[in-house]
Amino acid sequence: MFSDRRRTALYFLLMTTLIVQVTAKIHTLKIEDDDRRYIALTTFGFYNGGILEVEIKNFHLPLNKLNETHGLLLEKSIFDEGNPYVDFQQEICPIESPSNVYETRKNSNLAIFKFNFISNKVIVSCSSSMEPFYLFKDMNDLKKHQEIGFDDTETTCSDMTLPIFNSEDPYYFNLSFVVYVKEKSNQGLYNLYYHNCPNYAIFPKSRQSFMVTITESNAKGNYLSAGDIPLPSFYFSMSIIYFMAGVLWVYFLYRTTYPVYKIHYMMALLVFLKSATLFFHGLDFHFIQIKGQHIAPWAFIFYTIRLLKGSVLFITIVLIGTGMTFVKHVLSDKDKNIFMIVIPLQVLANVAYAIIQESEEGDVQHNAWLDLFLLVDFMCCAAILFPILWSIRHLQEASQTDGKAAINLRKLKLFQQFYVMLVSYIYFTRILIYMLRMTVPFHLQWLNEFSKETATFVFFVMTGYKFRPTNANPYFQVASDVDDDDTDIVISHFGSGVNNRSRKKASTGGETAEDEIMLMESSS
Repeated sequence: MFSDRRRTALYFLLMTTLIVQVTAKIHTLKIEDDDRRYIALTTFGFYNGGILEVEIKNFHLPLNKLNETHGLLLEKSIFDEGNPYVDFQQEICPIESPSNVYETRKNSNLAIFKFNFISNKVIVSCSSSMEPFYLFKDMNDLKKHQEIGFDDTETTCSDMTLPIFNSEDPYYFNLSFVVYVKEKSNQGLYNLYYHNCPNYAIFPKSRQSFMVTITESNAKGNYLSAGDIPLPSFYFSMSIIYFMAGVLWVYFLYRTTYPVYKIHYMMALLVFLKSATLFFHGLDFHFIQIKGQHIAPWAFIFYTIRLLKGSVLFITIVLIGTGMTFVKHVLSDKDKNIFMIVIPLQVLANVAYAIIQESEEGDVQHNAWLDLFLLVDFMCCAAILFPILWSIRHLQEASQTDGKAAINLRKLKLFQQFYVMLVSYIYFTRILIYMLRMTVPFHLQWLNEFSKETATFVFFVMTGYKFRPTNANPYFQVASDVDDDDTDIVISHFGSGVNNRSRKKASTGGETAEDEIMLMESSS
């Protein structure tokens, strides 16, 4: 049982960390007829001066269920550990027995808000390590205390209560509270969960409906989580770097004396799309930083360009992997099937990404789309490896059977290097990057994105270098089917296209007839 829970915890952790751009904003989540045991409402990193404002409206309970136990749990940590209740307290509702929770997790910083609908109040308790705990009824109450000063006796969790108000309907309830991160000791990554305790029984028997609005901000009205604050500047900087790299690549293609083929321009397009994606991503974060919400038109542009960038990236990798126009000049049925798989999966993955970003963490559909994104992303990464493996096997066989062993061995080595580069890139950006996320403090979470984008840039540079225009690149050497005694092959090498010039010697006389053959060029 314990091992199953550990696996479940690791799976949940991977899901919660896969999407690195968990944008902090003003959340409005509507829960309707929901029977989940707990709902992860939000995760946010606070510096001192940060404010967490929570407002719950129209929490419905009929008269015969007023004695049910419901509540919120607020946890503070330094590292992104995922949801601790996937691994712990799976069978016990923490709201019902706060003392047991504090005893079980002595080193945890926890605050529990237990709703008492009969007496119309919220009973607040917390672990001793959570103190001083600055809790207020609403923003007006906080502003009043900021003007007159804070009383130390009001920062302990003993005997803390909050009022619950009835809405127009007597069985609909409203409540609100504000947590102020005043001291440096209060800094941390805050996770807020709603717990429906009756559903911790064997058979769920409580379905709840309510609306919760959560506003999170750091000092000076910054709506980004502590670990995301450097990201807008970082994205803008990386956008400039990619743009300059794209300009240098185009300039190199223009100035080179070697033939330039379509795939090289496709590589340039990919770099410029990456630059545009980062620019609009930074713009999206900038508006979240100052307004707390996405600006829909800019977000739409970002998702559209991201879709184009992802498609061009995978198509380029697949074309290089198949050896299109290098090892062969037409795509096989297997290669075509890869395109038929990868392109729709990329569209689906980007649709899932957009829905994940636009939905709230506590939405039921959020986790469903997150599962789908995980699956599709894994399938895309696996699919693009097959063409490279097929090309490696083809070259291994060709190097043993034909008379061009030297050329094929050099091609084989290059394909193997590209395969290692691609596997390393996938492994780093899909696995190692999330291990890094678990090991760095909450305010350094931007290092996760920094490492990922740096790895991507290095992969782009190395790929461009390996397949740049040069006459010494074995990737662009195509063996002739004509006997060497009758044919003198002059090969021009570059990117993803090849210009083979076959000079056939005349059978009579010393004159030479030149026949230029241009193989099919691919675009990726």
